[in-house]
Amino acid sequence: MPLILVVGATRGLGASIIKQYAEKGDNAVYGTTRSSEGPKDLSTDVKWLPDIDLMQPNVGEKLADLLDPSQPIDTLIITAGYFATEDLTADKGPNWEKEQRMYTTSSIAPVFIVHQLVHKRLLRKGSKVVLVSSESGSITLRHPKEGGGNYAHHASKAALNMVGKLLSLDLQEQGVIVSIVHPGFMRTEMTKGVGFDKFWDEGGGFDVLAVTPDEAATSLIEWTDKLDISKTGQYWAPRGPGDIGTAEVVLGKDLATPLQLPW
Repeated sequence: MPLILVVGATRGLGASIIKQYAEKGDNAVYGTTRSSEGPKDLSTDVKWLPDIDLMQPNVGEKLADLLDPSQPIDTLIITAGYFATEDLTADKGPNWEKEQRMYTTSSIAPVFIVHQLVHKRLLRKGSKVVLVSSESGSITLRHPKEGGGNYAHHASKAALNMVGKLLSLDLQEQGVIVSIVHPGFMRTEMTKGVGFDKFWDEGGGFDVLAVTPDEAATSLIEWTDKLDISKTGQYWAPRGPGDIGTAEVVLGKDLATPLQLPW
């Protein structure tokens, strides 16, 4: 039975991914949580790995120690995230601790996790590593109409994209596939918490609509199921350009779905 591990599985996209994999019934589904036990409102078919905090330096070792080395991971999805808004105004200027948390969660912790899982032989030939990034990590897609700000959010995702590319080069000979994905602009507590719910139905001046975590999870799982070594190290939007506000402005019309994103 394939083993699926979702890092950051208790809410939003992660919760939807874990729920849909569990409903399939043909996978062993593991999810991480920062608390001492898994959430009560999610599937009892999920094995919860407790006390996994991506802000802790030993996160990789702790996660690897909770897994059985005789059962390698077929699919690892790292979707944990943190988002705080910032700009150059006096009252919303950058916050040191929040910036550190965004960079650590998005682009530092995944390296430590993958490193430990590789050395414990939990990632082997044929294993898939899906790093949930965002179109916000694309430098090419930034546009004056969208404006600046949110420095650590954008830059931490750009850093994750680089991490994913470099991991793919290091792991290609071992046959481990690394995919970097933009899952979609979603209607989650995270986007609502930073005031982005005002863009859910109007796209911040662009013709886009936010999708639910369940919709994004369905697309991501379909993408992951079809993933092979030919796409390792690449940056994709499985749902296409529909919820990427700057896609047509920067890249032109008649874009494909799925859409390979520019760095």
